[in-house]
Amino acid sequence: QVQLVESGGGLVQAGGSLSLSCAASRSAFRINAMGWYRQAPGKQRELVAVISSGGSTNYADSVKGRFTISRDSAKNTAYLQMNSLRPEDTAIYYCNVDMREYFYSRDMNYWGKGTPVTVSS
Repeated sequence: QVQLVESGGGLVQAGGSLSLSCAASRSAFRINAMGWYRQAPGKQRELVAVISSGGSTNYADSVKGRFTISRDSAKNTAYLQMNSLRPEDTAIYYCNVDMREYFYSRDMNYWGKGTPVTVSS
């Protein structure tokens, strides 16, 4: 089964930047949408940004203009560039990918294990 490996989380001061990456452990027949979600302590998991196979993007209002999602289809990798970070961006960030592993299989949704982002004030 394909696994998603996230990296790039850490501790940063408010106003700083971090870059997250999410790589699929191996190639798949087709990777559809790739996205990032986050979950802060005591809150529900929420969508941060998503990018379609065609490159269309969608962002949560709270991160528009500060975060940028991108993907490298050849590397089966999604990225999240986070600028002007705020303490309220502190959360566990999860990668989410919709893909079809083999031509004969059905589309399935996968989650990474999450990477923590902490923004200090």
